[in-house]
Amino acid sequence: MSTALAFDIYGTLIDPHGVVTELQQQVGDAAAEFSRVWREKQLEYTWRRSLMQRYRNFGVCTRQALDYTDRLLQTELNDSVKDSLMQAYRTLPAYDDVPASLELLKNAGHRLYPFSNGTVDMVSAVLEHAGIDHFFEEVISVDGLQTFKPDPEVYRHVIKVTDVDPGSCWLVSSNGFDVIGAVSAGMKAAWLKRFDGVVFDPWDIDPTLVIRKLGELPHQIGS
Repeated sequence: MSTALAFDIYGTLIDPHGVVTELQQQVGDAAAEFSRVWREKQLEYTWRRSLMQRYRNFGVCTRQALDYTDRLLQTELNDSVKDSLMQAYRTLPAYDDVPASLELLKNAGHRLYPFSNGTVDMVSAVLEHAGIDHFFEEVISVDGLQTFKPDPEVYRHVIKVTDVDPGSCWLVSSNGFDVIGAVSAGMKAAWLKRFDGVVFDPWDIDPTLVIRKLGELPHQIGS
């Protein structure tokens, strides 16, 4: 039976802080802090909307998180600048190790899927810009389910779409909450610990495996 690998996008394959260069032109030395707060608030809004059952898509969450960050840091960005930053989110770069690693996995016979909170249009755009869209089968988005990770429903949806046994269905993610959600729903999961100092949530739910670079994955899961 073939193995299906569902890859988280933002933070795993695509660098969400790639927007810092654009931010530096607008907020100068505050760019790194702006990017950090924006990303944290973006995720927080997805969790809050899931719990409240007040769904708005990932693009809306991203824009509202941008508005929040602008107010918090008092950067006073106008709507034109904010529109430009939102557009930059569709042209974020892939991490350096991504293309070669995906090629190895594809050549080994694994079926690869992008799996994201982002809409299909948003994910397709960023993957195409990064030059990695050709490695994947269809985009799996939470948007049609009107909820966000780590709702168990989204992981069950991945298993259904990939049409493989749960034991042959993997999530690959750098986000601990995402990994815990997948394992809890019966999938296998590889936690990509991209950065030193990142701590996995102590919930007594462990990743199936831990990797420090995406290039380790082909050797860890085999064919």
